[in-house]
Amino acid sequence: MKLIIQIPCFNEEATIEKTLNDLPKSITGIDEIDILIIDDGSKDRTVEVAREWGVRNFVRFNQNKGLARAFEAGLEKCLSLSADIIVNTDADNQYKGSDVARLVQPILDKKAEIVIGDRQIEKIHEFSWLKKRLQKLGSFVVRKVSQTKIPDTTSGFRAYSREAALHMNIISTFSYTLETIIEAGQKDIPIISVPIETNKTERPSRLFKSNGYYIKRSFATIVRVYTMYQPLRVFFYTGVTTLGIGLLLSLRYLVFMLIGQGKGHVQSVIIAAVFLIVGFFLLMIGLLADVIAANRKILENIQYQLKRESIKK
Repeated sequence: MKLIIQIPCFNEEATIEKTLNDLPKSITGIDEIDILIIDDGSKDRTVEVAREWGVRNFVRFNQNKGLARAFEAGLEKCLSLSADIIVNTDADNQYKGSDVARLVQPILDKKAEIVIGDRQIEKIHEFSWLKKRLQKLGSFVVRKVSQTKIPDTTSGFRAYSREAALHMNIISTFSYTLETIIEAGQKDIPIISVPIETNKTERPSRLFKSNGYYIKRSFATIVRVYTMYQPLRVFFYTGVTTLGIGLLLSLRYLVFMLIGQGKGHVQSVIIAAVFLIVGFFLLMIGLLADVIAANRKILENIQYQLKRESIKK
């Protein structure tokens, strides 16, 4: 059983050695532990420090492509290196290396294919009251959309079995954390969480500039990914709602017309017509999107088979 711990890095010269030193050297049930550094266009000595430490496997980008692209490239590299389990952790030493064993155990026990580390947000003193509330709200939304029970959906400390990694397709360019949970839920991949501990944060997050920016990007990711997997449901509800508004406005005009006041409410007819037309087109778009989604599932199955065959070779 081979475990590869992948670490996306962007200018982590100051913390990468501490992170590497904290990682476990052996885990019960694991025969081999290897490390992969994904260098996301670092301009400092991150790679040199990791190489001096003893890391042999690297994925390097010439420019910064973002966390989602780094995570995806890491999964692909880990699969090519014949990983049975892949653990993703951060390079800032936020997560405790001793908890890696806790992450991989449910996979070893065949109880899950994906395991998310629950940071227990309320216990993180560095997080402000507002940030904790936003994290909880975001996790609640993702749980509803993905139909999972993950309490900390933004945690980057997570483990994937080979089978789960083969099924992952990252579309977002912002962050993979929310998307992969929604994808797992929609694909019925067994996913659970385990409580973990965190170290004191040594630097501010580089993922978002402000809470407003993070909310905007996260909301866009959730809507986009959910619409990919449930397009008919999304467009059906929006279409029916729009049609309903159009019908109500039509009835309103009809009432005024019956009581002899129709001339003063012609605008209701115009607005009702707009809503009815838009609602009809939304329903048609939903049907077309559902056909496209069915084709996408076929293509994903083909991609999955190709990935499996390439690993066997």
